[in-house]
Amino acid sequence: MKRLFLMGRSESGKTSLTQALKGEELHYHKTQYTNTAEDTIDTPGEYAESKNVGVALACFSFEADIIAIVMAADEPFSVFEANCQCFVNRPLIGIITKIDSPYANIPMVRQWLANSGCDPIFEVNNVTKEGIPELMEYLQGDPEKITLEQAIEKQSRGLNAWEE
Repeated sequence: MKRLFLMGRSESGKTSLTQALKGEELHYHKTQYTNTAEDTIDTPGEYAESKNVGVALACFSFEADIIAIVMAADEPFSVFEANCQCFVNRPLIGIITKIDSPYANIPMVRQWLANSGCDPIFEVNNVTKEGIPELMEYLQGDPEKITLEQAIEKQSRGLNAWEE
């Protein structure tokens, strides 16, 4: 399974998503530090909300195979800029949580994630597990390994390491 790095605002559903991906019963747990256990790297929301520690997200992202921006469907605004995928050298996906919220505005959140460079974008409900199987299928398999020479050749053509 590919190692997933989760970043997003506080209470966007990152830790609950981690629990849902593991098949655990959901329970509230405030993430106080970057948890790098197993296949998921869970970060505190404050990292995405503060410029002073936001650079830590870029540093931790090098430990993952896939980067995910997690946003709740009822987010009032996005803390991620357009084209922010340029600071990571991994595939960037979007995950929309809390899709059952009465205040959900999924098209708006989907647009924010698309503007940030996320592709694909998954819609999940951590409680009912809706969308979790599709995300799990995307994460299955081992990451493709390439040699330094292959990476240099792809870079010379303006491609990322994971692009054909």
